Amino acid sequence: MLNNIGLPGLLLIAIVVLVLFGRGKISSLMGEVGKGITAFKKGVKEGSKEIEDASVDAARDVTPENEKDKV
Repeated sequence: MLNNIGLPGLLLIAIVVLVLFGRGKISSLMGEVGKGITAFKKGVKEGSKEIEDASVDAARDVTPENEKDKV
C-alpha cells in the first residue's frame, strides 16, 4: 500500500501536517526528537563502555585457582 507514495505524496503529507499542527509545534517536536536521539546515543555508548569494562575485568586474571595458591 505505501510502496507507491513517491515524492509528490510525501510532499502532500508534509503540507497537510504543517497546516494541521503549525510550524511552531513541529519545530518543538523535532527539538524533542533530537534530544531523544542524543540521549539514546549516550545510553548506548555508556552501555557498550560498561560491557567492555566488565569484559576487561573478567579477562585480567586468567590464572587457574590452583596456580594462585603456589604464588
